[in-house]
Amino acid sequence: MRKFLILLSLAFGLMASAKAATDTKASIDVKAPQVYLKDLNTGDILLEKNADQKMVPSSMSKIITAYLVFERLKSGDVKLDDTFHVSEYAWGKQGSKTFLPVNAKVSVEDLLKGVIVQSGNDACIVLAEGLSGTEAAFADEATQKAHEMGATNSTFLNSTGWPDEGHLTTAKDLAIIAERTIRDFPKEYEKYYALKEFTFNNIKQGNRNTLLYKNIGADGMKTGHTDSGGYGIVVSAKQGDRRLILVINGLPSSKDRDAEATALINWGFNFWKNYKIFGKGDVVEVADVWSGTEKSVPLVASKDISFTIPRSQRKYLEVKIVYDSPVAAPLKAGDKVGIIEVTVPEKGVYKIPLHAGKDVKMASFFNRINNSIHYLLYGKHGS
Repeated sequence: MRKFLILLSLAFGLMASAKAATDTKASIDVKAPQVYLKDLNTGDILLEKNADQKMVPSSMSKIITAYLVFERLKSGDVKLDDTFHVSEYAWGKQGSKTFLPVNAKVSVEDLLKGVIVQSGNDACIVLAEGLSGTEAAFADEATQKAHEMGATNSTFLNSTGWPDEGHLTTAKDLAIIAERTIRDFPKEYEKYYALKEFTFNNIKQGNRNTLLYKNIGADGMKTGHTDSGGYGIVVSAKQGDRRLILVINGLPSSKDRDAEATALINWGFNFWKNYKIFGKGDVVEVADVWSGTEKSVPLVASKDISFTIPRSQRKYLEVKIVYDSPVAAPLKAGDKVGIIEVTVPEKGVYKIPLHAGKDVKMASFFNRINNSIHYLLYGKHGS
């Protein structure tokens, strides 16, 4: 017999309903042509606007440059105190600078700080040439690495984000690279991206990510600006246990960029909340067992089940447990025996496997016959 169990109330007070009221829809006006906002804890997308549209990333490109440096450091190919030569080409690059002296030897760590804090084009090129021989070769590696991550709409033609026809990415791709940076190199992310200033060659420069100076939980990532790309930012912020990643681009001024990014981060934290339905291994239901050495078996969630939804919509979440009862022995812990259906407002129905929580062996032949007769007569197992 197929069994449907609708959970009308969970620990955080969910109530079931057929659909959400129209006045609870999550919306916010945005000026940026491209926007992507994601909750890293649940993986839910809170807002996207032209997120797969190819765009000029400007200096936001530098997050893939920093990622490749972190990778080389982790592999042991280079060390923080290794030094790279400052070529005339790197020294002469225009735009934002770390002001590296030509023909100097500069440590990898100072170069990293120059890239992340000062957005130094010269520092990017020195790293690219030091790691890959030429900036073009480094850019090829950056494109390949981005594609491996799943950022397949990205093509990097240089290490800096300097305007170059065909040097393009998307808001979603930048968010993918940002997330991989945080997940793959959490210590490096915390150490370098949150730096608010860096002094090199007796020149002190503040971090161009001005959101670091605001009380919104921002702890890193990268701004960008070119005439062709407009003003943009990749930013990550953490409040409590939640972390958001935001990418916006194409705004007309740094003031507009900072105001919109601040508003979206605050909206993401204040309007939205994470709700945990079940944790991996949580007992969801105890099911009767047919012809087993045990009369019942716990049914457990196969993974953590959490969603980010507007606070006003939590009462419209519906959780349904579906399985055939009684479940037939033998069972192995981890066997799929049913599904957990979660209906999320405006997102649809998610189906998560429901697993047996422990092994249950098949009963002896005599006990199976006895239980069959008892079940047919009384609808339940014998003693």
